[in-house]
Amino acid sequence: MENLNVDEKVNSSCENIKQNIKTSAKGSLGLHEWKKHNTWFDKECVDFLDQRKQTKMQWIQEPSQSSVDNLNNVRRNASRYFRNKTKAYLKAKIEELETNRKVSNVRDLYRGINDFKNG
Repeated sequence: MENLNVDEKVNSSCENIKQNIKTSAKGSLGLHEWKKHNTWFDKECVDFLDQRKQTKMQWIQEPSQSSVDNLNNVRRNASRYFRNKTKAYLKAKIEELETNRKVSNVRDLYRGINDFKNG
């Protein structure tokens, strides 16, 4: 019984030390803010993926020519939508780089170029 009480005290002391270290580091160093990426993948893309998954499940449960045709149509529409979204996203990024070049904002220009290079 006493062994368990000692373990609890050690654990609470460790947690207390951990919290103190975190709060002091947060106070002196501050929080690292992650860069928010504006990606092209949104709620509509998730809806297309869900629709494609449901159609595939229907085809698996009922393999007929009409379900195959329906699955192919849904796949084609989803692929077309994803392709158009990526094109629009890339076009917007390229226009942003072009405006950075025009206004001589070299730092953001090279950051954008490196984002393209690094993926």
